[in-house]
Amino acid sequence: MTGFLLRRFAAMIALLVVISFVTFSLFQLGPADPAAAACGQECTPDRIAEARVALGMDEPFLTQYVTYMSGLLDSRAVGAPGAETLCDWPCLGKSFQTNEDVTAIIARALPYTLSVAVGAILLWTVAGVGLGLLAALRKDRFTDKLIVGAASVGVSLPIPVTGLLLLLCFVSTLGVLPFTTNEIASPFGGAGPGGWILNYLLPWVALAVLFSAQYIRVTRGNMLETFGEDFMRTARAKGLSRRNIVLRHGARAGITPVVTMLGLDIGLLLGGAVLTEQIFSVPGVGFTAVHAAQAGDLPVTMAITMMAAFFIIVANVVVDAAYAVIDPRVRVA
Repeated sequence: MTGFLLRRFAAMIALLVVISFVTFSLFQLGPADPAAAACGQECTPDRIAEARVALGMDEPFLTQYVTYMSGLLDSRAVGAPGAETLCDWPCLGKSFQTNEDVTAIIARALPYTLSVAVGAILLWTVAGVGLGLLAALRKDRFTDKLIVGAASVGVSLPIPVTGLLLLLCFVSTLGVLPFTTNEIASPFGGAGPGGWILNYLLPWVALAVLFSAQYIRVTRGNMLETFGEDFMRTARAKGLSRRNIVLRHGARAGITPVVTMLGLDIGLLLGGAVLTEQIFSVPGVGFTAVHAAQAGDLPVTMAITMMAAFFIIVANVVVDAAYAVIDPRVRVA
């Protein structure tokens, strides 16, 4: 297991370097000029040239890339010659728009994304796996058809439709839930856990409707396949209880694809639930990434892209390691 984790860690570092290089290259080769965006709309060619010098964009491409990546190893100076400021480690640069440390921008946005992710993941995992297992146990009965039908509807509803319907029903029409506010970033603030739950309940439900529908279908299909395996027939022949057979033997083997989906979905969600945060005006990582990309803010976009890639890669490593714990038939070497 140790050798496996070390190899995956080395692969993770290499992949992050490749992703950072590709992202950096796309901004350099793109039609937009970050220096012009940072300078503003009413900017003369001379001021654009000064902005390029201040942002270090007058240097060769590889020099700019190496300088940027060096901030991940140690603090570095940023800014125009003679007016540099120290960027503390880990230095992800300064925003072209606000001149604020990118690390501070992400640190401010990440708690909102974590608040959206935690509740949504809990909701869709419990609902998806639980209902999928129930549908498999009630195969071809009314309960099974009802759950599968509801899952088919849920998986076909995109987040904008679900989110706007929830806002219309529970905020605008009924008025039983508040509109999401950026004043509550965690359950440990002044609003308390209750206010935190009410604040993020609609984003959680919007995400859970879409993701739980996918988990229901995958869980049901894989459990039905697992119920027909030889080891399940052997367990029944030994006279084990139905609960023991389903939960101890069937669920452990049948839930493996769900773990794969969960790991990837967690990584993607921590990288920023773009549509959900836009609809509910949650100033999280996805919300920040959209505005940074629109403004051509290279340091912010680079940092968020690398952070999202990091979460996804780590989630893959955790999923691979979890296979050996969940399913005894799987071994990592």
